[in-house]
Amino acid sequence: MTDPREPLGGAPTGRSLQVETHGLDVIEDAERRGTPRTLFWPWFGANVSVLGLGYGAFAFGFGISFWQALGAGVLGIVVSFLLCGFIAVAGKRGSAPTMVLSRAAYGVRGNRLPSVVSWMLTVGWETVLTALATMATATVFGRLGWGGGTSTEVLGLLVVAALTVAGGVMGFDVIMRLQTWITLVTGVLTIVYIALVADRVHWSTVGAVPAGSAQECIGALVFMMTGFGLGWVNAAADYSRYLPRGSAGRGVIGWTAFGASLAPLVLLVFGLLLAGSSEELSKAVAADPIGALTTILPTWFLVPFAVVAVLGLVGGAVLDIYSSGLALLSAGLRVPRYLAALLDGVLMIAGAVYIVFFADDFLGQFTGFLTTLGVPIAAWAGVMLADLALRRRDYDEADLYRPHGRYGDVPLLPLFLTLAATAVGWGLVTNTAAGWLSWQGYLLEPFGLGGRTGAWAYANLGVLAALALAFLGTLLLGRGRVRAQETLDPTGHEVVSA
Repeated sequence: MTDPREPLGGAPTGRSLQVETHGLDVIEDAERRGTPRTLFWPWFGANVSVLGLGYGAFAFGFGISFWQALGAGVLGIVVSFLLCGFIAVAGKRGSAPTMVLSRAAYGVRGNRLPSVVSWMLTVGWETVLTALATMATATVFGRLGWGGGTSTEVLGLLVVAALTVAGGVMGFDVIMRLQTWITLVTGVLTIVYIALVADRVHWSTVGAVPAGSAQECIGALVFMMTGFGLGWVNAAADYSRYLPRGSAGRGVIGWTAFGASLAPLVLLVFGLLLAGSSEELSKAVAADPIGALTTILPTWFLVPFAVVAVLGLVGGAVLDIYSSGLALLSAGLRVPRYLAALLDGVLMIAGAVYIVFFADDFLGQFTGFLTTLGVPIAAWAGVMLADLALRRRDYDEADLYRPHGRYGDVPLLPLFLTLAATAVGWGLVTNTAAGWLSWQGYLLEPFGLGGRTGAWAYANLGVLAALALAFLGTLLLGRGRVRAQETLDPTGHEVVSA
């Protein structure tokens, strides 16, 4: 029997690495191991990417000062990853993937709607990360005189895609080991990078950046939330499900939030200092977030920088492709998990090709993508968090797979709340840089917020509104449904008190 104290990052003694056979099924007690602190490794490894430095320039793009950007960034990162920590508790309570546990709130087949949205978000993220790693590789090679241009981008894309798809297909054990090494390598090299470019920080220039309005600060806060924790919240239980059922809930929350937040907080602060010191660098980051950071490096560190950039982005992409495969299965696709991950890999490559070779405006499309899918994901998170808060018992694992079990098939309340919160949310966000999203913001004028060109147009209140409406609606209206579910015994019959 597996030692429950064995670290998540290592395969059991005597067992070689192999393709994970688990899909949507519940992890048996004999296979659950580790302690909450081992969650630090996958979450830190997935978020140590130097892309975090680029968020400094992204924040200044909202027209705010250094201190305003710092406050919005810290609050957005910590709060959003705490949401991930809360949902990670569901993993150790139910030992199933996040989007299977979501069936307790949405019903077995009703859950297909949020599963599709979750799949779109994770595929989108893995595509963005792969494209950024490809562009960074080409930029570094170009500066070294080793090529650059289309041929180097094609080679970089093939290498990055191969690493990402291989990790996603192999599954849990490979990912946990990979993330441990990515954490160590990228952590050390990122510290070296910061030391090498520290002299580029000009405190007086940073301090002179003018302050923005409260609405612009809120817009930066929401962007940080969607770019960090809300981009992971739909996968938060995919790794905690391997923990023993008796693991401390506070430990799961704390180590998830701490591991995920630590690197982004450090990188954000230094990214703000770099971007605030150079308007030219800040603008360059918008076009090529990783490649722009190489322009201030000495030549001898370009290869190590390429390693840290690519590994950091691959670390995030691997977790995304693993979770996107699980979301696709939860949406109804009937194939083995590794085939779902492989299919997502094909879509990821196609999307990365578009971004690298055809898209003109990275930041505008990226912001539009985050905000648009951030609204329904925030609504889902609100429903999920409230449903989890209402439950006093662990999940009935068998009924998570039975349409006629306690959780139901297609309950209307959670679907209505999600759709209504999403409709309100999209009406309160704007994405002018992405023309295909110009239809959003339709509630800004009726709500007296100045319309699509007013002061509140770029605050992106819709993400916060969707989260709050779905959470409060479920908390107020879903209590009776949860209590009715928890009065049933494991066979589905009502428990009668003696």
